[in-house]
Amino acid sequence: MKKLLIIVSILSFTFFFSQKNENYLQVSYGSICCGTPSTDPVMNYVSQFQKKNKLKTLEILRQNGLGREGEFRLYIGIDPLSKTRKASFMKGLQSVIDTQNNNRKKNRDGFVGFEGEIIKKADLSQNLTIYKK
Repeated sequence: MKKLLIIVSILSFTFFFSQKNENYLQVSYGSICCGTPSTDPVMNYVSQFQKKNKLKTLEILRQNGLGREGEFRLYIGIDPLSKTRKASFMKGLQSVIDTQNNNRKKNRDGFVGFEGEIIKKADLSQNLTIYKK
């Protein structure tokens, strides 16, 4: 009986304290003629930010099927971040995306969009997958 109680308490503890993001940042990848741009600059920034601030892995979701050339969106969960870290993260992410857009070939390469708005989990569509690079 004790073993069963211990197992149930461990499982409920794990379930209760699992990552439950309610707020996300949206990063859109669009195409002009030849496919979408690489996610490497954004993903490198996210991983460097996590290491620098000693954070657990941020939840990243991907929404596919937004166009004929593979357009998609990434949703980055920001609930584990404090207010100051959120502001710092968003500022750095905007900088990385601006740099990526400025370095693209205007008539050929796709673009990356970031508006800095926080999106609630209830507003997300149902066809999301966990992004793994």
